[in-house]
Amino acid sequence: MVGGIASIAPTLGPVIGGWITDTLDWHWLFYVNLLPGLAITLLVPWLVRIDEPDLKLLKQGDYAGIVLMAIGLGTLEYVLEEGTRWNWFDDATITTCAWIAGFSLTLFVFRSLTYRFPVVDLRALKNRNFALGCFLSFVTGVGIFTTIYLTPLFLGYVRGFSALQTGEAIFSTGIASLIGMPVYIFLAKRFDGRWLMMFGLALFGLAMWSFSYITHDWGGAELLLPQFLRGFPQVFAVAPSVTLGLGSLPPERLKYASGLFNMMRNLGGAVGIAVGAAVINDRTNLHFLQIASRLTPGNGAMDRFVAGTTARYGAIPGAPDAGHIAALKTLWQLAYREASTLAFADAFHVIMLAFVIATLTVPLMRKVAVAKTPAANAH
Repeated sequence: MVGGIASIAPTLGPVIGGWITDTLDWHWLFYVNLLPGLAITLLVPWLVRIDEPDLKLLKQGDYAGIVLMAIGLGTLEYVLEEGTRWNWFDDATITTCAWIAGFSLTLFVFRSLTYRFPVVDLRALKNRNFALGCFLSFVTGVGIFTTIYLTPLFLGYVRGFSALQTGEAIFSTGIASLIGMPVYIFLAKRFDGRWLMMFGLALFGLAMWSFSYITHDWGGAELLLPQFLRGFPQVFAVAPSVTLGLGSLPPERLKYASGLFNMMRNLGGAVGIAVGAAVINDRTNLHFLQIASRLTPGNGAMDRFVAGTTARYGAIPGAPDAGHIAALKTLWQLAYREASTLAFADAFHVIMLAFVIATLTVPLMRKVAVAKTPAANAH
């Protein structure tokens, strides 16, 4: 039920967000959350029964670990997301943040391994299922968040779609997620979670492979099948990783290890988006140079295109000498568009390889028997 509600967001969010952006302003994407957020803030303490706080636990808080983790992950995410824009370590700020991230995370690891009650229990990684579950959670984070980043970026920059058109084009992903939810619930009662997870990861990888055939004229119709293959197996890739990864830990360690497990998916998203942006930037330049190297006077198709475009623009009154310049600018735009499209295909290929590796690691996990809760036993 919770998973179904969570799947509504990628279904309706892009469409509603696109309409708000085109009709009002992108600032309203944030303003519309004020009233629901205020309502939840007031209603949760009133309607939800929350455990009474144990103030004695404040003495055990790993405050040093929290500070080190915040500094380390914060600076690391800045390096990953802004590195491409500022040419990585040629920039002093990127270099400084990289050193801070490395130093802070090293101290954080040492703190987590030596403190009795760490905010993140890295010692749980000794458990094979948990370690593999963290890795698989990281990969699914890469796939889910990076595709959410890449697809609208392609539709906006290459196709020139508006925010609403982009939302409508990626609407099918959320629909596929909603369809996949009851199918997973039905199969989870009958099959080993490892097989279901392999199916989900493999199908997600297949979706990335189908994305790699993208062309500059892809829209909602062309994206329908790849997005269905990407949305349908999402629950198959996510839900078993929680059961298999966390289900093998003793209850007393679960509350500390779950923080690391949940962090891995978000970290995978941050790393995936950063790598995706770097791939697009570097591969666009490479593909553009390769395309430009073939646009020589000996290229008959190019000569005919430039001549025809020059004549068309040159016929405009008042601009007889600007026709050739306009033709060259149009040719440059076409070459850059195709280079960008090829770069997006490369980025999807990288994600596909990550999911191939993840699929092959699932058999290394041990089967976990799911314990029944008291409520389930009562039924």
